[in-house]
Amino acid sequence: MASPAAAAVANDLGALPVWDLNDLYPGLDSAALKQDLAQVAERATAMEQQHKGKVAGLSGDDLAALIADYEQLHDLTGRMYSYASLSYAGDMADPKIAGFYQDMQEKLNDIGTRLLFLTLELNRIEEADLEQKFAASAKLAHYRPWLRDLRLFRDHQLNDELEQLLHEKAVSGHAAWNRLFDETMSGLRFPWGREKLTAEQVLHKLSDKDAATRRKAAKALAKVFRENIRLFALITNTLAKDKEIEDRWRKYPTPEAYRHLSNCVEPEVVNALTDAVTAAYPQLSHRYYKLKARWMGARKLPWWDRNAPLPEDADRTIGWDEAQDIVLKAYGRFSPKLADLGRRFFDNAWIDAPARPGKASGAFAHPTVPSAHPYLLLNYQGRTRDVMTLAHELGHGVHQLLAAEQGPLMSDTPLTLAETASVFGEQLTFRALLDAAGPERRKIMLASKVEDMLNTVVRQTAFFKFERDIHAARRQGELTPDRIGEIWMNVQKQSLGPAFRFDADYSSFWCYIPHFIHSPFYVYAYAFGDCLVNALYARYQDAEAGFQEKYFAMLKAGGTLRHKELLQPFGLDASDPAFWSKGLGIISGFIDELEQLS
Repeated sequence: MASPAAAAVANDLGALPVWDLNDLYPGLDSAALKQDLAQVAERATAMEQQHKGKVAGLSGDDLAALIADYEQLHDLTGRMYSYASLSYAGDMADPKIAGFYQDMQEKLNDIGTRLLFLTLELNRIEEADLEQKFAASAKLAHYRPWLRDLRLFRDHQLNDELEQLLHEKAVSGHAAWNRLFDETMSGLRFPWGREKLTAEQVLHKLSDKDAATRRKAAKALAKVFRENIRLFALITNTLAKDKEIEDRWRKYPTPEAYRHLSNCVEPEVVNALTDAVTAAYPQLSHRYYKLKARWMGARKLPWWDRNAPLPEDADRTIGWDEAQDIVLKAYGRFSPKLADLGRRFFDNAWIDAPARPGKASGAFAHPTVPSAHPYLLLNYQGRTRDVMTLAHELGHGVHQLLAAEQGPLMSDTPLTLAETASVFGEQLTFRALLDAAGPERRKIMLASKVEDMLNTVVRQTAFFKFERDIHAARRQGELTPDRIGEIWMNVQKQSLGPAFRFDADYSSFWCYIPHFIHSPFYVYAYAFGDCLVNALYARYQDAEAGFQEKYFAMLKAGGTLRHKELLQPFGLDASDPAFWSKGLGIISGFIDELEQLS
């Protein structure tokens, strides 16, 4: 079966592009895919037979050669997995695609089992012995950053049989529950007059101009979520228990400890961020939403008006061609090179923009593998926020293009830094639009930007605290849907503040957040990235000499450098608690201006 056609989908937004996955493989049943799968399986088996149990005894050059072979296999398996997952994201409702996705996960998992020995044995090499190998081999030293990050998990590695068991059971364990969540959420339909809409389409109506439409959307979402809440609670409970068991065996001190290691960030840095944002709730979200309630003519806002447009906001529909022009011009103001890189996504079929039944909700940038190129998934519906989402995901895509030169093993960036280019792209686009706005439009744009930043910083920090509370409570026993709802409501009320009026309907809205299912404790990366970009943008505004060159060098580094090393050229240090206060001060300053404009 062929991938979705690259032909654009035409509607009132103009011609919306659909990605062409033929750059990866020409079809689900293609000979090229079958050939690559057979080749990788054969090479992985040969590698295991030749080297298992002998890794520590290899010379530096021989070890580098083995890792280089492993890297080639990693690129091929990554290409196949990317094709399967992107096909599935494009249409989760198609049973053939869903079956193909599951089959590919299982086959690639089997291949991964053959290759598991290498990382396990690399982690058992003594530090002094490894340093001697680095000193003797420049080829091995090339892989030092990858080995550095791999060996962060040494203390949590189990014996080989247990590691193999956990690896093999992943496809029938947490991956299967992930799939159940995805297909359930994708299959939900919400009553809307004579129509049945997807979750993405109804969530979009929460920012509609009409108050009655927003309320109707909230009630429709709450009704269907409530009807399915026991299933979502079961998925949440099962995955939290599964994580608790594995964390206990691996001796992780906290549920979020694995995420900190994979992000190459110290727990105290994340705690400083979380504490700073929580302490700033009154000056940020509480203050802004009190101001918004006054603008809306209400003492308290119903929860479904959190993202409502301001009364004077005539947010027009922005067609696709105009959105492309807005974002690329904003990128070009910063650097023609940045715009040229971004333009490649539009000139080629690398973006899937239309919202349609069966398609994954939200938006993402998938890096695929360095030998190919990234793809962007959007659900573009023509709002200013959709333009900002385009700017955000395009930033990810450009980052992934630049980091690809580091190769399959070292191009991936820790999540905390992976949000840098995306949020910076948003900031560039917002500033360009703001500079062109008149006084009335300036207020509307500032308010919209503050809401986006609150959604990124305050809301995602609240999500992180919700996850902490859920995983802690789950260790005491299974959580009922009502108990999960109570924890959700507590963190929401604390973070959003007294300007809102909550009811029982909102207690189920935890259930549609995919990050809780797919990537536990991912969410603080958004707050990290937003505050970091605020500090970076302040440096840019100061017209620091050579900023663009430093910025591109940071993106090109991929996963080879840690946050301290990446930020040092800009004179920034995320381990300094005051760093976060500076980033939050940007948001507070916008709210100050809004108070003055009001």
